[in-house]
Amino acid sequence: MNSETRQLRQTLIFIRTSFEAIQGSMAGRLDDPLPCWMDASLLALLSRELKRCYQQATFNDLLLAKQLLVASQGSDLLLKQCPGVLSSAVCYRQLSAILEPLDAAILHIDETKKRRWPWQRR
Repeated sequence: MNSETRQLRQTLIFIRTSFEAIQGSMAGRLDDPLPCWMDASLLALLSRELKRCYQQATFNDLLLAKQLLVASQGSDLLLKQCPGVLSSAVCYRQLSAILEPLDAAILHIDETKKRRWPWQRR
């Protein structure tokens, strides 16, 4: 795995962990019908990082780029509806829709590394 791919993987793990932490903070309020009030500035930061990762991936791996595009679009949609438009339960599901393609992207990077011949791995 070259340094760019390693850096991309680490960034994606950070983004995924951040979205998971946001989702985890809402888990106790899933039955709450009141609107969700997330930190829009944190969500904007994560969304920008996802877009940057997507742009980086388009040069290397189209399958990876596709997963990141889906996650980025989900993040943008959540950002447009935030704060205060969605209930906690809907926001929780929206975060799940972002986490799924992020998981697939990270798994794809890991599998790509494993499929190479030993002398091709870096």
